[in-house]
Amino acid sequence: MSRNTRIVLIFGGFLAAVGAVFYPIFFHPMMHIEDYKNEQKKNRAGIKQEDVQPPGLTVWTNPFAKK
Repeated sequence: MSRNTRIVLIFGGFLAAVGAVFYPIFFHPMMHIEDYKNEQKKNRAGIKQEDVQPPGLTVWTNPFAKK
């Protein structure tokens, strides 16, 4: 195997490993937004946000939501 081929395989393997690590962390949630929204609705069903908010702070709102 030539030196260039070996370097390309090592570099390509590194990129494939980085891609395999980033897929479940970044890409999967971005492609399945509705699944994660539904899961959060189930997890937060019985929680009233005003009761768990520290005193003196306003209740969090999404700054990117359409007004």
